[in-house]
Amino acid sequence: MDTDELIKALVSNLQPVTPLSAVWRRAAALAIVATAAIFFGTLGLRSDIAAAAETLRFLFKLAVAVTLAASAFGLVRVISRPGEPWWKAAFYLAVSPALLAVAVVVEISVLPPEMWSASMIGMNSLICVISILLLGIVPLAILLVALRHGASTRPAAAGAAAGLLAGGIAATFFALQCTNDSPLFVATWYTLAIAGLAAIGAVCAKAMVRW
Repeated sequence: MDTDELIKALVSNLQPVTPLSAVWRRAAALAIVATAAIFFGTLGLRSDIAAAAETLRFLFKLAVAVTLAASAFGLVRVISRPGEPWWKAAFYLAVSPALLAVAVVVEISVLPPEMWSASMIGMNSLICVISILLLGIVPLAILLVALRHGASTRPAAAGAAAGLLAGGIAATFFALQCTNDSPLFVATWYTLAIAGLAAIGAVCAKAMVRW
């Protein structure tokens, strides 16, 4: 076989490479669809969803979760590529906790101190944590697979960002079922569950995402 024939043979075996940005868009879309299917197949919407949708606290809870998911998506896309200035994307991660912190300050300023504990504990706090963790496992697995298409030099950080994204998606859907709308409750239990997914993502990515 001469050189030209060898080159043609090699080229004929090449597979088209999907751009990393497209991989992440597809992975995020699949993660959302999978979470939606699990959510509506198990938990479903809260019974007073129509009335809740007219309240500021419910809408704010959703906004915090969506903001976290959006900022984490931007970070995980950047950190999955080597040499990218990931710290710029990481800056936007502060938006969601900052909004929540402001809401917590407002709530404790208007509630008497004896009501703080009840607002923070709410109802079914353990179910909240477990539900978000379970809702986030499948999207996290999808995102970890997407991470393998990149070449991150910080696999643990990338996995943690994927966990935050999965947690943001899971928290967004769970917020549609959860009747605890207090910022104190959200800041405590939603944060705990999302932090758990970030930790799982960091550990798994460190073992799975290597190059």
